[in-house]
Amino acid sequence: MLVLERPITRAELIRLARLFGDMIKYVTDVERGVIAIGGELHADAEQRLLEAGSRQGDLWGANYYPGRGRDGCIEFTSLINIRPSQGNPGMEVRDAAVRERIRALTLGLVGEGEDL
Repeated sequence: MLVLERPITRAELIRLARLFGDMIKYVTDVERGVIAIGGELHADAEQRLLEAGSRQGDLWGANYYPGRGRDGCIEFTSLINIRPSQGNPGMEVRDAAVRERIRALTLGLVGEGEDL
């Protein structure tokens, strides 16, 4: 698992894609602007960020799909996103501002859905 504060290298992304197939799980800290990527479960990445000083309410899980292009590479779904107390009763992130922050971090640090 990697914690990204700057863009992932193509070689690292290819390695993760080989390990996990067509979907790579990751968690964004929408306040600190970092991503933990490449865990078996979103909860693994969430734990890594919590240990690094992130706050639970700032962490949101998503899935990255290489090869699906800029508009199709992000799925905003994870069990860690179920937070009725934050107005998110289901697995998919509902808040448009949070989704946009996840999208911006993903496109900046992970990729734009390009083929590997």
